[in-house]
Amino acid sequence: MAAALDAFALDVKGMACVDLGCNVGGFTDCLLQRGAARVHAVDTAYGLLAWRLRQDDRVHVHERCNVLHTDPLDLPDTLPCDLATVDLGWTRQTLAVPAALRWLKPAPGTQIVSLIKPHYEASARGPTKTLLSVEEAEATCLQVIETLPGCGVNVLDQVRSPVRGGRRRKGNVEYLVLLQPRQGLP
Repeated sequence: MAAALDAFALDVKGMACVDLGCNVGGFTDCLLQRGAARVHAVDTAYGLLAWRLRQDDRVHVHERCNVLHTDPLDLPDTLPCDLATVDLGWTRQTLAVPAALRWLKPAPGTQIVSLIKPHYEASARGPTKTLLSVEEAEATCLQVIETLPGCGVNVLDQVRSPVRGGRRRKGNVEYLVLLQPRQGLP
């Protein structure tokens, strides 16, 4: 996330943010270190978020929460956000981005930083564990980016993630994209 904030020149000081797919809280922690006022840490799992982040008053934990099927207004202590970060494993961007839009304040001025995982997007049959070549990953990323305007967003920028996917970080190349909701959305 630090690479995305730097590459996209995003200043999150004072922002209300949501970290969709927070897992142990890497994106959440980065947002807090950069001055976010509040972060909703959302994940389908239970008990993964780092204890230190759970104890931070700026973090609002929403566990066992599938963002694809949740209305944020139904959750306690939620408020519309300025920025959504997305790292949803096994979930295609065409599903993840509309879910992220539900967490944002009405446009303009809100944004989404989403992590594209080409190996989850490449197969017509669904996500794969296959290691893609850099060329295959890049081609898949470009195909995904072409679909995103159909989700109600404009693609403002993209950057290759300095961190590779996978447990040993020797896996697939991934990309971060900066998205902005189109006027009149969400």
